Amino acid sequence: MTVTSTHSASSPEDGPKSGNMRSLSRAMELYAELQRAERPQRLSDLARACGMSLPTTLRILRVLQDFGMVSQTDKSYRIGPAVLPAARSYLENDPLVVAARPILQQVASQTGLTASLYTRLGFERILVARVDGDSPLRYDLPLGKRLPLTVGAAGKILLASVSEEELQQVVSAAIAAGHEDSTFTADELRARLPEPGVDYAYSADERATGVLSVAVAVPNRGGRPSESIALTSPVEAASEGGLNAGVPELRRAAGRLSELLEGSVY
Repeated sequence: MTVTSTHSASSPEDGPKSGNMRSLSRAMELYAELQRAERPQRLSDLARACGMSLPTTLRILRVLQDFGMVSQTDKSYRIGPAVLPAARSYLENDPLVVAARPILQQVASQTGLTASLYTRLGFERILVARVDGDSPLRYDLPLGKRLPLTVGAAGKILLASVSEEELQQVVSAAIAAGHEDSTFTADELRARLPEPGVDYAYSADERATGVLSVAVAVPNRGGRPSESIALTSPVEAASEGGLNAGVPELRRAAGRLSELLEGSVY
């Protein structure tokens, strides 16, 4: 988003304010890169991934360390302990998470499948709540993990109604984040999405081998949906037909969640 200043070009406040916002933006970008990382990152790797100079990257990391948001071991950096109080506050107080828990529990109980809620964050999605089904999944997916929108039913359904321009932005972001190969195109992504008029997405062996998933978007009266609810199962415990049979229950769950959130920021 482009912000036009209301001050004149000669205003002495423009420079410092603009510089402060740019520094904050760079710090958030660096922090997001650490969140994506599966292991501690070296200074040079972080600088390269974020397109920053080594001195700038080091300066930002030191500020984040002062606030406990980043920790350092030898020459590597990782997310610090200050993230835990923030995560606790989000999980205990966020209207989306609080409203979704009993709904996910009911869906998981009625279908016997693992029910999950995802929310879109920029050009990625994040798992914010999950209730396990009768058959445990064969992989660990912790709450808060950044995931691509380009694979998996829960991500693809959030792209079903986006414009071609935004679809290209999603592709570029997925490549930059390492979620997709450099040759990935918008046409390939469009081919993965549901057909026009279909309100659910299905995936098999896309993000994790041996896993089937189906998802619907949570209606958003204020615009395009930014949350989705998914049913997931190991391949040996379900079939495409079995998962698709749960779509009506997913629709009802998504509708109930939307009604509960009406009037909130969601």
